Amino acid sequence: MAPSAPDLRPYLEELERFADGQMTIAEQEAFELRLEQDPALAQAFLTYEQLTADVRWVAGHETLRLRLESLDRRLNQRDQALSRIKQQQRKTQKQWGLIASLAGVGLLALWLLLRPSSSLSEEAWTRYYVPDAGLPASVINEERRPLLAEAMREYQEGRYPTALFTLRRVPTTNLGQDTLLYYTGIFLLSQGKQEAEKAQDAQTFLRKVAQQPGSVLAPKARYHLGMAYWFTKQPEQARATLQTVADDASNPYQQAARRLLQTDELPH
Repeated sequence: MAPSAPDLRPYLEELERFADGQMTIAEQEAFELRLEQDPALAQAFLTYEQLTADVRWVAGHETLRLRLESLDRRLNQRDQALSRIKQQQRKTQKQWGLIASLAGVGLLALWLLLRPSSSLSEEAWTRYYVPDAGLPASVINEERRPLLAEAMREYQEGRYPTALFTLRRVPTTNLGQDTLLYYTGIFLLSQGKQEAEKAQDAQTFLRKVAQQPGSVLAPKARYHLGMAYWFTKQPEQARATLQTVADDASNPYQQAARRLLQTDELPH
């Protein structure tokens, strides 16, 4: 008979608080010590980690399936629209040919008119954003945390999706929860240059760290959260968050925030 799965109920509240980074530093250290000493708690923790990993895996595949179905629908709609257009063009070829030509010229002119504004906005964000350099090798200790070292190398080489995948394989017992949340947000924000929705996802992780008063990463997370707001066209939230950074003399991004706030890039 296969062994029964451990009962998570006695530990569920603690496991969720630990996973969400809601414990104080003292509570987190005490919990990690208990993981080493209490086999039942350690087994429950491994089971919880596997369950949450399975949930993330299923959610990712479900999202991909829905996106593919949506793409199929759009392609079908496009094909149907093109078919109707061709039928109409055959009926009134001369008349609609002229209209289509004029419409095409108008759309091209409109695209050329709007394109510089969008390009300048992205250029401005890149010009003012100060990216995180990643954890230095002296902090990582590659012999003890090889996956973390690999994730940082991939991030610094610009391979952001691969870096995020590797980071999620790092055991939480080898990395503080706030550090894991912070760099997950940083890696997602870096991907935002290619996939805008990633910058939106990054806000969730950075916000959790920014709201942890005991975390040394909270000030840095606050800066990147403000820049994520700006990237996703939320200027009011961006200005308010970056203002707290600019007012904090101990924040390493104080000057970067002040430099941006002194420009007209963010609406008042």
